[in-house]
Amino acid sequence: MNLGQTIVLTQSDVRSLVDMADAVPAIEAGFAAHGRGDTQMPVKVFIDLPDYFGDFRAMPAYLDGSVGVKWVNMHARNPEIHGLPSVLGMYILSDPSTALPLALMDATLLTAFRTGAAAGVGAKHLARADARTLGIIGCGVQAPMILAAIQVAVGDLEIVAADASTAVAEAFVAEHGGRVGSAEDAAGCDILCTATPVREPIVRREWVRPGTHINAIGADTHGKQELESRILVDAKVVVDDLDQASGGGEVNVPLHEGAIQREGIHATLGEVVAGLKPGRESAEEITVFDSTGLAVQDLALARVIYERAKERGAGREVAFFD
Repeated sequence: MNLGQTIVLTQSDVRSLVDMADAVPAIEAGFAAHGRGDTQMPVKVFIDLPDYFGDFRAMPAYLDGSVGVKWVNMHARNPEIHGLPSVLGMYILSDPSTALPLALMDATLLTAFRTGAAAGVGAKHLARADARTLGIIGCGVQAPMILAAIQVAVGDLEIVAADASTAVAEAFVAEHGGRVGSAEDAAGCDILCTATPVREPIVRREWVRPGTHINAIGADTHGKQELESRILVDAKVVVDDLDQASGGGEVNVPLHEGAIQREGIHATLGEVVAGLKPGRESAEEITVFDSTGLAVQDLALARVIYERAKERGAGREVAFFD
């Protein structure tokens, strides 16, 4: 007896089925649902593997009649040791009524899309309406996704790109436009996006002007920090999820040091998107969105990809159970 077909979608399939114009509204809706409390999202499960220079994370979620889980890694030395990407993820989207797997898809590209889209949503709801310049610190594989999302959510801005490797920044500018600058130059922009793996702050408080919005994206585990703690002390801080960010987001070090308190964190982005709490309230305030990456974001986008695959007959159908 055939119990049903599962659509298997490779990275090429995913690339052909979704773009940032699809991702931004899907992620925005996922944030709003999370802000209203209409989701289930257990805390990420980590398996730390220092002997292999990496870790694995399981990220399950339920959202509006859909359920799924992402199995994803971070092996920072993969490119130099094995010639493989640092992140290699898979996503299983299931039918909540029967538990049958609806789709098995690449989650490496999915993760890149939803991470970039979150930055776009953060800027849409927290940046000044008259923002004209965008600074990007960290011009690696995530930077083009961040830029694409900002362009969808906010519009075209003048770009200042900075990276520890001048060659990487130059390559980014050659492909996407703008100019290469220092981290200080990028931090002086109306919108700043940081996407680096650093554990010591690379953005100083004195570089950040009144009215700046910052998407802090790089800190995703305990001990990572891209912004000087004084920035968060002086800013309106919005997180994607308070528990998750407290353990491994941009706020984790300032919280541990006592520079800020959990009670002083203004809101989750979902609460802002859902209209439950205000976003930016003046042209002068500094806003920070601490983006750690939520399982509901993955699910929201995986659902879009699956529905598009069904419409177009993409992927390969497999009967896993009989």
